[in-house]
Amino acid sequence: FSANPMGIEWTGIVLGLGWVISFGYWTTDFLVVQRVLAAKDLRAAKMAPIIGASFKMLVPFIVILPGLLALAVLPEKLTGEARTEIERMAADFMREGIHSHSEIRQGAVADMLVQVVRQYQAGLILVGTEGKDGAGPVLVGSLAEQLVRAVGCPVLAVASDWNAGPHRPTPGGPVMLALERNEASSSAVEAAISLAEVFERPLIAVHARSAADAAAGFDPCATSARDFGIEAGEKLEVGCVVKDGEPADAVAQAIDEYHPSILVVGVKRASETPGPHGTAFTLLARSRVPVLCVPPAAQEAGKG
Repeated sequence: FSANPMGIEWTGIVLGLGWVISFGYWTTDFLVVQRVLAAKDLRAAKMAPIIGASFKMLVPFIVILPGLLALAVLPEKLTGEARTEIERMAADFMREGIHSHSEIRQGAVADMLVQVVRQYQAGLILVGTEGKDGAGPVLVGSLAEQLVRAVGCPVLAVASDWNAGPHRPTPGGPVMLALERNEASSSAVEAAISLAEVFERPLIAVHARSAADAAAGFDPCATSARDFGIEAGEKLEVGCVVKDGEPADAVAQAIDEYHPSILVVGVKRASETPGPHGTAFTLLARSRVPVLCVPPAAQEAGKG
């Protein structure tokens, strides 16, 4: 919980609510003024607002007191539930031979994770969500995009209901790379090639071709090796796919067609798309597979 999540200072409450608004209500509201003018004598005119105000004074206690009690009780309840879940996950990791360190922190999720990443110099962040009714992928997409732009390390985003059942990634499926020409392209290519070689999976590079390029007959696959440094080798099988349309639509079509095990996408330092989110957010919100968001390397970011 943030100390002051709404950014409200006591001066605004006392002077704004306690003086300006309250004074204005009791002296200018026509209902109050009419009742005072209709009083039978001066004492009745004085007592009417006093009696009415006495009931209004109970409202802060009715509204604020439950909130204060919840603020005192809820963190302990949530902390207990989180600790139980973390202990269960740590036991699962231990059975797999993976050593883990667990912490419970409270605060704004993105800001808190940025602090943790910088404290431990993390090389990868894994973000998961239940993703029920489609809201989860949107939320995890927004969070992952904030993190990858703030901390400078890759973020792997997984939404359970979008990556389960009929949408579960195909075991042994290829590594898919969404190619977009930006400052993170080389980092994304390097990460995708590394994943494909280590896990011995084919690499599929997806190009989104604009209507103008399609009309001109431009084939981006012909220049992939030169422009992005993607070349097949003894340990690397490379495929190239061209889809016409917007990048998010093109990648979504390619995912449905090739059923990759993971999608790798480069994330720019700042979105050029109108609004708070860019292409990376759209891919995170729509992709049916885990998405690895890769930021530009330090030297590339310095050039930008």
